[in-house]
Amino acid sequence: MKINLRFLYRAVLTSIIFYSAFAAAQTDAVDNYVKSEMARQQIPGVALLVSRAGEVIRAQGYGMANLELQVPVKPETLFQSGSVGKQFTATAIMILVEEGKIELEDPLTKYFPEAPETWKQVTIRELLSHTAGFTDYPKSFDMRKDYSEQELLKIVEKIPLAFTPGTSWSYSNLGFLTLGIVIHKVTGEFYGDFLQERIFHPLGMNSTRIMSEADIIPNRAAGYVLVKGELKNQEWVSPTLNTTADGSLYFNILDLAKWDAALYTGKLLKQSSLEQMWTVAKLRDGQPNSGHYGFGWFVADKNGRHIVEHEGAWQGFQTHISRYMDNKLTVVVLTNLGGSKPNLISDRIAEMYLSGAVK
Repeated sequence: MKINLRFLYRAVLTSIIFYSAFAAAQTDAVDNYVKSEMARQQIPGVALLVSRAGEVIRAQGYGMANLELQVPVKPETLFQSGSVGKQFTATAIMILVEEGKIELEDPLTKYFPEAPETWKQVTIRELLSHTAGFTDYPKSFDMRKDYSEQELLKIVEKIPLAFTPGTSWSYSNLGFLTLGIVIHKVTGEFYGDFLQERIFHPLGMNSTRIMSEADIIPNRAAGYVLVKGELKNQEWVSPTLNTTADGSLYFNILDLAKWDAALYTGKLLKQSSLEQMWTVAKLRDGQPNSGHYGFGWFVADKNGRHIVEHEGAWQGFQTHISRYMDNKLTVVVLTNLGGSKPNLISDRIAEMYLSGAVK
């Protein structure tokens, strides 16, 4: 039987055009949604990562990284992490646990012998899960004063525990700040150097680093806030407060793609350690904590889907990462507007991919 090559060619060409148009329509659906949400929330810039099973599906920038210089967001653009950085601090602790240098049931007084008597009841596990009774920065705390690490520790030590450790849940930045000092005590290294040496460098996360206002850092975005509906530059804080372990990193979606891919492997931690981080920590009475928090991650079920996620907010930036565990889908949304809601964007985009509306 003879084959009509001209007909076959036209059929293939028609298919290519059809599927190209279909793919373009899908892409436009994501683009249109992101752009409409940026306009609605008045977000200057967004970086979006979508990956499946560690493979990047989409890494794209939208809007402006710097309004004054009219610099667009691109995949390389660096955003401040906010509390999304807590998962790296928690990972560092778990690395030290696996090496036998820290135990999760260690009391804090093992590392800080002169700490208050109440710290004898506080364990590393409880700091990781926000069940230690630690609180947040007090209203009297001066965000523009430079503190030494020891001065910060003394401030934390003077704040009474909000509840008996292990009996309740309350989100605490000071708890993770303290974990960073524990890492320093155990390793002899500033926690940021330990992250660089044991996490960022091995994974090729070459742009991720501790924040610095002084250093010349390529691709750094500017942070903004809305004041009476008008965009303003972020307020500044002291250099010290941009180096603490509660969330003081620069990163971009390209490095976070490497991070996400590594979480499917045993390169950094055993699977059993990762499962601990992604399981709601229990209180001392055996009940799961009310915050649905593991170690550095919130654990949730949305519309029947099991998710580990975290949001961050700091200095004119708002960030969000969601990992849909059973679907092996990860969505990261980084924005340079304080008070924005990247979680809404993340949830909607995840649904678009999970429902098959886009591929």
